[in-house]
Amino acid sequence: MRLLLDTHALLWWGENNERLSRGAAEAIDSGNHEVFVSAVSAMEIAMKFRLGKLPSAKPLVLAFEVETSAMGFLPLPITLTHARVAGSLTISHKDPFDRLLIAQALVEEITLVSNEAIFDGSGISRLW
Repeated sequence: MRLLLDTHALLWWGENNERLSRGAAEAIDSGNHEVFVSAVSAMEIAMKFRLGKLPSAKPLVLAFEVETSAMGFLPLPITLTHARVAGSLTISHKDPFDRLLIAQALVEEITLVSNEAIFDGSGISRLW
């Protein structure tokens, strides 16, 4: 299985935060799955850090690629197709970060690791 971490799942994994569900943590840790982090998450974390909302995320802001690679995660860039699909989604969810993650999950046929039940109506596979 291929997994794409929602931004909060990435943060909670890195913090060993118990808000990450047991099922999600076991899937990420199993070693049997390719686990991806999106360029979307790098941007979202950097923006929220800059605004003072994620002070603990400084290591990710300074070296996102190095930190996520050290966690064993693979990068998922944003493509033109991802952007087009995100803009074309006929869902009520308006958060641009979430729309891009949903589009990436759809286009890449990858399971999104997220606690966002609102994603369930978007046609993706979600693990939590």
